[in-house]
Amino acid sequence: MIKGYEVVIGLEVHAELNTKTKIYCSCKNSFGLEVNTQVCPICLGMPGTLPTLNESVVDYAIKMGHALNCGINRICKQDRKNYFYPDLPKSYQISQADIPLCHDGYLDVLVNGDTKRIGIERIHIEEDAGKLLHSDKFDGSLVDFNRCGVPLIEIVSRPDMRSSEEAKAYLETIKSILKYIDISDCKMQEGSIRCDVNVSVHKPGEPFGTRCEMKNVNSFSAAVRGIDYEANRQIELLESGGTVVQETRRWDDAKGESISMRSKEDAQDYRYFPEPDLLTIVVPEEKVKMLKDTLPELPNAKIMRYVSDYSLSQTDAAMIVDVPEKSKFFDDCISAGCTAPKLLSNWILGEISKFMNEGVSIEQTSLTASMLAKLVNYISSGKISTAAGKTVFDAIINENADDIDKVIEEKSLAQISDISMLEELAKEVLAANEKSVQDYKNGKTNALGYLVGQCMKASKGKANPGAMKEIVLKYLA
Repeated sequence: MIKGYEVVIGLEVHAELNTKTKIYCSCKNSFGLEVNTQVCPICLGMPGTLPTLNESVVDYAIKMGHALNCGINRICKQDRKNYFYPDLPKSYQISQADIPLCHDGYLDVLVNGDTKRIGIERIHIEEDAGKLLHSDKFDGSLVDFNRCGVPLIEIVSRPDMRSSEEAKAYLETIKSILKYIDISDCKMQEGSIRCDVNVSVHKPGEPFGTRCEMKNVNSFSAAVRGIDYEANRQIELLESGGTVVQETRRWDDAKGESISMRSKEDAQDYRYFPEPDLLTIVVPEEKVKMLKDTLPELPNAKIMRYVSDYSLSQTDAAMIVDVPEKSKFFDDCISAGCTAPKLLSNWILGEISKFMNEGVSIEQTSLTASMLAKLVNYISSGKISTAAGKTVFDAIINENADDIDKVIEEKSLAQISDISMLEELAKEVLAANEKSVQDYKNGKTNALGYLVGQCMKASKGKANPGAMKEIVLKYLA
């Protein structure tokens, strides 16, 4: 609720598929190549050319449909969406209108620990348009047609989100699923995933308000800012006695405001009709089932499992799951016998992430899941300290050590947990620091940390700090 109004949000996510070739021709599907080098008469819309549907595009869309719990239309068609724009050489886009490939699904996402179910209206396939180029080096605009014919899926949600926070959780989950099932690289900086945002507001109990659409928002953080701005803009308009007009707006993230572009088109404005140059899409039932069976455990389900089974925070679980390599390594460590999942999570997000950020894969080192599981168990049980654990980790990564116990022995890293030895150590330190002992007894509690620190120093860092603290407290009582 914002100022007594309920915000209603629906999202249309456009994801470029990572097929080798484009959707209707054999041109290479690759970003960043020389302008207008990956084009042919088909994707340039030359008269008399005939498209041929790339079967992989249908397979990828069906996989996403299964991931979002959709029904699959095994028999469907493609349609022409007619409109004029300089980057669309045919003056129409091949898409799907009334019969999408996937329909009526849902996605469960976690928002502040609670599960939110968001309906999926449809997923359909379509071709991307070209890209306008603007520069101070030349007047006007130029067009790069390399992107023409790049395959897209459009994922249309139902208007089930009620805050920008829910919208962000939905977008992040969609992105992670696309990456997990390996059908899109999801590089927002390259335009591989974009979204259109629909926002309306209304008083509770009243019908939904008039919605406005913001086109091609190019980051999830921009989507959050755009939703919040648009909701407040509409509320202020209604509160001042005005009315919200159905329109398409452009989000200017630099200025932090949306700008009116044009009145919102309805379906009839595009004059949809069946694409006459393409055959009906018919997918065998066995193939639909086979594609479903190939899906891995999906990231939203994985996050929920990490939170419920291992008591990880939603934030930590999401950070691990966001990178499939980290998630696989976490699962492999658990399978290898790691008994301290929360500490393992800290290592994955700490030392492992720091290492991976330098551009090297875990598989390129001698570190295995069983080795990290043993290392974490040793730290958790007090056999070695966290500092010693980092020394062992460094030996594995930089010295290709493959035996943790040998490293601990050679570098004398084993932690002293023998109570009698720790008691003798504590007696010696307390006797040598009578002033600090008296300070503690006079209420200066920070003296305890100093005394424990002196004990750790005397043990050359090998004393079990937890046991050491308990013994010092016992003698100070």
